Amino acid sequence: MDPKAWTYLVYLVLSVALTVWVARTLHKNGRIFLVDVFGGNEPLADSVNHLLVVGFYLINFGYVTLALKLSIPVESVPQSIEALSQKVGAVLLVLGGMHFFNLYVFSRMRRKVVLAAAPPPFLPDACLTR
Repeated sequence: MDPKAWTYLVYLVLSVALTVWVARTLHKNGRIFLVDVFGGNEPLADSVNHLLVVGFYLINFGYVTLALKLSIPVESVPQSIEALSQKVGAVLLVLGGMHFFNLYVFSRMRRKVVLAAAPPPFLPDACLTR
């Protein structure tokens, strides 16, 4: 097998492994947060958590597939390592971006829940005049 084919194979294995690892971590640790956001409704939190993982897989595997083609020539081991570092680095950036996007969405959801459960503000008991 030529170096380009090995590069493709290693890229796919690394990208899939990293995506699965991140998805499992998000699924496991995000459940507690989602249960809190949905007011203790565990079936709803588990359902949303599962749907988020499916969407995460679809987006990331789609990106990995679209980014498969190498744009630089690979004829030696050093060139293969350079191509792999670019490809895997891009996958890591996409995974990190997806993670921070999920955190942003979850924090917005939780903020709405916390504000809805907060007591109403106190009415002023005095008025300042000049």
